[in-house]
Amino acid sequence: MSEQTINWPGKSGKNYLYYVYPIGTIFREDGGNYLFAKGNSQGYWEPVYIGQTNNLNRRLENHEKEGCATRNGATHIHAHTNPYGEDARLAEERDLILRWQPVCNEQLVD
Repeated sequence: MSEQTINWPGKSGKNYLYYVYPIGTIFREDGGNYLFAKGNSQGYWEPVYIGQTNNLNRRLENHEKEGCATRNGATHIHAHTNPYGEDARLAEERDLILRWQPVCNEQLVD
């Protein structure tokens, strides 16, 4: 497990705790939420793509948005397991996308 963590705030104001991993990390086959992120010049993380899955390992081993994410500077995956089911994962994904409007997300972006 990663030792570095970050709290990502959603549009609702709720914070979500994520663990930070380099792209290419092998994950357990658990449901969870994740994002591809890049560091910015001020030393903060910026999300490039936000998603959810019922299997982090299978979803992240060959993600169709990884190319977009890396072209836009992503170097890390922030992820956490979410045992509360698909509805909870989707709600968290939506909350974060609405707050951050990541460049590689097409859905829910204004």
